[in-house]
Amino acid sequence: MHAFPIRIALSSVALALAAGATAAEPDPAVLGYKMPADLTWTESSANPGLSSAVLYGDPAKPGPYAVRNRFKPGSFSRPHFHPNDRVIVVLSGTWWIGTGEKFDPESTKAMPPGSVTVHYGGKVHYDGAKTEPCEILIYGIGPATSTRVP
Repeated sequence: MHAFPIRIALSSVALALAAGATAAEPDPAVLGYKMPADLTWTESSANPGLSSAVLYGDPAKPGPYAVRNRFKPGSFSRPHFHPNDRVIVVLSGTWWIGTGEKFDPESTKAMPPGSVTVHYGGKVHYDGAKTEPCEILIYGIGPATSTRVP
């Protein structure tokens, strides 16, 4: 029986395949990617407790973009609107959403992970986290300006 040499050969092939699978870099002309450590998080000066990382595009310029936002507990934006529609997916925690010019966190709707929201361009809303942190993913077309309502 030659079981031992066969096991060694199969183990060598498995190691070579595994090494090849982790060593290959995708063609940057075909796709781009960022690892979690590659993300640059910036704190919002307008909304304390909110930090953002741009995943794709440039929200300040015309064109598509994707951004991750993290809200610390108790952090809410104030009533505001954006010029263009935005699609938001809740990644973790509970995100709370409200509409209208009157800021009232107690009258907000809970959005659990996996929920999807659309902010329609020019419509006033506010959002944030209550007792736990939350993270959302925003897709939109820039420029992604935010106009606060007095």
